[in-house]
Amino acid sequence: MLLLSLLLACMPTFALEPASPQRILFVGNSLTYVGNLPATFAAMAKANGHDVRSAMIVRGGATLAQRVADGSVQRALASYRPAVLVLQERGGDLMCLPDEEACRQSRQAVRTLARAGREAGARVLLLGSYQSHPRASAAIVGNERAAATQAGIGYVEISESLRRLSGEAGSLAWHDADGVHPGPALTLLDAIQLHRALFGAFPAQGFEVAAPIYTPGSGLHAELRDADAAAPRPAETPQGIRHDSAMIGRLNSMLD
Repeated sequence: MLLLSLLLACMPTFALEPASPQRILFVGNSLTYVGNLPATFAAMAKANGHDVRSAMIVRGGATLAQRVADGSVQRALASYRPAVLVLQERGGDLMCLPDEEACRQSRQAVRTLARAGREAGARVLLLGSYQSHPRASAAIVGNERAAATQAGIGYVEISESLRRLSGEAGSLAWHDADGVHPGPALTLLDAIQLHRALFGAFPAQGFEVAAPIYTPGSGLHAELRDADAAAPRPAETPQGIRHDSAMIGRLNSMLD
């Protein structure tokens, strides 16, 4: 017994390191950053038991083809090393607007970035955009799903869910004051759909986003930045938003 005690006393002790947060990289445009979806998703995930850290490469009006051309995503995959890569295309490009070339470039960009993400060890998802007209909404969902399937990645549908939920709960702030970009309810819908895709369950807990809540005039450039980093235009950018459990439960019930 004395020998065992001496051996135990001489053994080194090791402090348990906390698990690293799961890194998620969002690549997109103003549909991604208005309302700060990356920070919203990270806050939602943490409140519901998933340690997540989000970063983004976004710029207003940007296409995924532009991100392929400038190499920003490939560099971020090497430096940031995300576990998940979320791609969101500019609204309309996968509907062949303004022409078929837009579709071709978009589909190719999705394939290229999906391949780069997989090679870097990341799970890759295509997050849908949205259209308000029923026929256009169905078309964008079909085209986005086809692009994701061709690239061998998951697809997170938004447009048809938005059209249905906004019809059932028209008083919610689905869109920004400009009538085009995401409002708080749409940003929350995006985050819920991503939560379901990544964790296989609806979120339940309310949460607070302690980060800039970007408007269309964000001042953001296509460079890697943490989702909760200080805003380039702080005087013009609201700071933080609260999403309560009741609202999350309401959207969950409509989606289920």
